[in-house]
Amino acid sequence: MWAGRAQASLRVWALWPARVPGRRLLSCNTASQTRSNAPRCWNCGGAGPGGPRRGDVFFCPHCRVLQPPDPTRDYFSLMDCTRSFKVDTMKLQQRYQQLQRLVHPDFFSQRSQTEKEFSEKHATLVNEAYKTLLAPLSRGLYLLKLRGIVIPEGTDGELEKQFLVEIMEINEKLAEAQNEAAVNDIESVVSVKQKECISTASRAFEQDDFEKAKEMLTKLKYFSNIEEKIKLKKIPL
Repeated sequence: MWAGRAQASLRVWALWPARVPGRRLLSCNTASQTRSNAPRCWNCGGAGPGGPRRGDVFFCPHCRVLQPPDPTRDYFSLMDCTRSFKVDTMKLQQRYQQLQRLVHPDFFSQRSQTEKEFSEKHATLVNEAYKTLLAPLSRGLYLLKLRGIVIPEGTDGELEKQFLVEIMEINEKLAEAQNEAAVNDIESVVSVKQKECISTASRAFEQDDFEKAKEMLTKLKYFSNIEEKIKLKKIPL
């Protein structure tokens, strides 16, 4: 009886940790291991409160030197976007400009060689992330890639014959176009087709129908190729 009252008294004074179902107390060894696994600053070796942290802290909060890019961070996280096919392009552009002001190599010309190299890597990564998420096609392909889905070359056989015939006819009309008006007409048709693919792909991603999304992105690749040919056709010789 005395032992029971003593334990109860200890719990009241928080000296005897009461067991909570579903939770396990963090031992000293476990806590030490957690701190040791935290990312450390390459310059001062600090970790936790005195070293680099994840998120938007690109600099060590202790010595203020630039840290290397986080290899585990995807483009959506880097650009502060929800992992979705729908992206606020205005917000994306603002984030891009914010990061450029933060890590652009021009701001590190007087810093150490290591920081110069890290700034170049950061800037390259930011540029790649921005370009990838800005365009619907590359954004959709990246979303599929994050789920381990790729669209290999030579997937024509997976598309319906009618679509491939349509692509062939559009390419033929473009090759035969002799004036700007004819090229503009083809461009208008391709633009409508692209919007249809993007809309259907967006719904497919919302419904987690990745096979449908893959099909729409494959078609979008064809129309994007024609779009590039139209731009070349418009360049005066």
